[in-house]
Amino acid sequence: MGEDLGRVLVVDDDEVIRQLIAVNLTLEGFEVATASDGQDCLDRVMDVMPDVITLDVMMPRLDGWETASRLRAEEGTAHIKVALITARAQESDRRRGLGIGVDAYLTKPFDPAELIQVVRELAVRARA
Repeated sequence: MGEDLGRVLVVDDDEVIRQLIAVNLTLEGFEVATASDGQDCLDRVMDVMPDVITLDVMMPRLDGWETASRLRAEEGTAHIKVALITARAQESDRRRGLGIGVDAYLTKPFDPAELIQVVRELAVRARA
């Protein structure tokens, strides 16, 4: 398991989903840290310095939209690749995500293999 694929910060208020994503990415060879909501993500992001953040949209305290906006607004985090994961799949949501500058958009329920592929591609781009 010598391949270092990069570091991922998994942000979801649902512990089951958070662990599911974390386990899948860890098994794939990523270094994974987790956060329980958007505020927790912002509090930890500079310590973790992830290549990729998977970000749930519907969360207490600070939702994924606002979290992604704040990540993009800060010089130290603007470069981090962000994949939004949401049950909301309307075109308007996708446009909103693109407007913020998120790098990928996954709809719940997601296929773990698809998630891994998206994170892998974003991590490669982050390190290019």
